[in-house]
Amino acid sequence: MLALALSEWLGNRLLAGCIAVLAALLLSMWLMRRLARPALSLFRALAGTALSYRDGDFSFGLRWRHRDELGDLVAAHNELGGVLREQRLSLVQRELLLDTMVQNTPVAMVLVAEGGHVVYANLAARRLLNDGRKIEGLAMDALVRAAAPALQDAMDRGGDGLFSVGEGDEEEVYHLARRGFRLNGRPHELVLLRQLTTELRRQEVQTWKKVIRVISHELNNSLAPVASLAHSGAELTRRGQTERLEAIFGMIEERARHLEGFIRGYARFAKLPSPRLEATAWPLLVDRLRSQIDFTVDGPLPEEPVRVDVPQMEQALLNLLKNAHESGSAPDQVALRVRRTPGLLRIEVMDRGTGMSEAVLANALVPFYSTKRSGTGLGLALAREIAEAHGGRISLNNREGGGLAVAMVLPVSESTLP
Repeated sequence: MLALALSEWLGNRLLAGCIAVLAALLLSMWLMRRLARPALSLFRALAGTALSYRDGDFSFGLRWRHRDELGDLVAAHNELGGVLREQRLSLVQRELLLDTMVQNTPVAMVLVAEGGHVVYANLAARRLLNDGRKIEGLAMDALVRAAAPALQDAMDRGGDGLFSVGEGDEEEVYHLARRGFRLNGRPHELVLLRQLTTELRRQEVQTWKKVIRVISHELNNSLAPVASLAHSGAELTRRGQTERLEAIFGMIEERARHLEGFIRGYARFAKLPSPRLEATAWPLLVDRLRSQIDFTVDGPLPEEPVRVDVPQMEQALLNLLKNAHESGSAPDQVALRVRRTPGLLRIEVMDRGTGMSEAVLANALVPFYSTKRSGTGLGLALAREIAEAHGGRISLNNREGGGLAVAMVLPVSESTLP
């Protein structure tokens, strides 16, 4: 119609047609832009909220009036924002709780980066290492050098350990623990310093009480019969009845020797020296044990010699084998088994006795704990002390079918083999 009107006015149909087509294109473009403007605004809003999500701001929401595909997209976007807001709030609360716990724990915690600089420290660490001042960004080596020499020695030794600060009544005992891990792809080390003075003193008091009770009980069991026998011997002597004096003196000697052995056992446990490692072949060690007690060997012995303190290891295994014989097991069912695995040596003493209850298993390795009438509670404790002095450990487990298996696990480095 526009072309017909222009052709009448201009008198040229071709020109009128071109003008009409151009006008139609401009009108179509204007209408399309007008219709697409809300959708374009929505896309810009979507891009803005996506950038906000990237920056950690999840407070934005969108609106779309029409119920179409774009409306579904807006609803899904708003739902995603709500989920992210809830997760962010939960994460913030957890971080606040964790930070509160870390800052108020009595354990000093220091996170050290690869270069040796402190990247995080709680309040206890600041008080211990820098009089309460901030230590983030400082060199850990410089902080350690400025602290007590005992801490520096403990750090130089590497690994976990105990060290003491101060002297006399002002002495404080700390436990040092070090753990390495990777954070954001880079190696870090977490250093934990825990004060153990109160716990150790409380445990020390309980241990002394238990020692005094055990020693008092054993002394009374020996001295009371000795006093009674001495009185009886004096009465017999006064009456001139000397024929029973030899038996009385023999019983006094037996009780005195028992008391001497009891005290010697305590002294051996208290004075255990540091192990002196030497290479020893297993057949030789087994022969030394067999000369003192009967047992069988379950499976082949390792061909490689073992580096241990021979007297200490012999004493530990002898204690375990004696316990196995006293468990009610038949002598031919007391066995020793030695297995070698990469980096570990597992020594097991097995029997077919009555085993142990859960309560006894939980306390069997505690010094002075014994279920035997005449036991001192030092056999397993001494074996445990020897195993730990060699860098190992001891575990006890009841066997299927009855009996007990005591395992001594020792670390073995390939570089230390002779």
